[in-house]
Amino acid sequence: MLRARRRAEILETSVNQLVREYLEQLAGISESNEDALEFERLSNLAHGTSRVWNFNREELHERW
Repeated sequence: MLRARRRAEILETSVNQLVREYLEQLAGISESNEDALEFERLSNLAHGTSRVWNFNREELHERW
C-alpha cells in the first residue's frame, strides 16, 4: 500500500483515483468512449442541417 501511495503522490493524485481509473479501464470505459458518447448525444439533439449550401467540384477547385 505504501508503494501505491508513493506512486499516487508522484502522479499528483490519490490512490482512490488510481483505483477508479484502473476499474474504468478494466470495464472498458475510457475518456475517449465517454467523449464519443457525449458527441453522439449532442449530435442527436442538434437540429442543424447542411442543406443550406451545396458546392460542386468546380467551386472546390476554383482559384482566386
